[in-house]
Amino acid sequence: MFGTRTRRAAGIATLSLIPLGAAVALAPTASGHGYTQNPPSRQLECQQGSVGDCGPIQWEPQSVEGPKGFPAEGPADGQICAGGNEPYAPLDDPSKSWPKTPMSSGQDFEFKWTLTAAHSTSSFRYFVTKDGWNPSEPITRDQLEPAPFLNVDLGGEQPPFEVSHTGTLPEGKSGHHVVLSVWDVADTANAFYACSDVDFG
Repeated sequence: MFGTRTRRAAGIATLSLIPLGAAVALAPTASGHGYTQNPPSRQLECQQGSVGDCGPIQWEPQSVEGPKGFPAEGPADGQICAGGNEPYAPLDDPSKSWPKTPMSSGQDFEFKWTLTAAHSTSSFRYFVTKDGWNPSEPITRDQLEPAPFLNVDLGGEQPPFEVSHTGTLPEGKSGHHVVLSVWDVADTANAFYACSDVDFG
């Protein structure tokens, strides 16, 4: 009798764990992903086939996620466009023929993001390369202006899946430059990075 009760109790205990285990297995994980559509980011150019030999980023342009805190922290120099992700290293390759979006220095420009999973957000920030930067080398902090030319503070709000910001482009720029867009997530330790090649004419 005692053995039967023990086996029955053990069976009930096992059954009681199944719904909990199933709930844990099926619980969605918190994630947020996105990339810039305007100007088109390098990962979007890869996804659209404008640039070849991009590796896995061509199937997941929304996934350039890396440590936040840029420029004091974040991805290492030379790995900024890939967010420090080795599989996405082609995004840092300056030898590729990255298409360039026309821009006009000192004029207003509408920046657009596509988010495939929205997230509580600290800010969206936009940096640009310095005059005289070397386009034949991967992007480093020394090649970027130290401060963003546009900073959109969301204070923890969750943005929509299509996000637009209008800001004034820096004065005095000409020729080929790179705009680095950074989406700072509020409730994780990460940010999303997107490099876009532009031509100020």
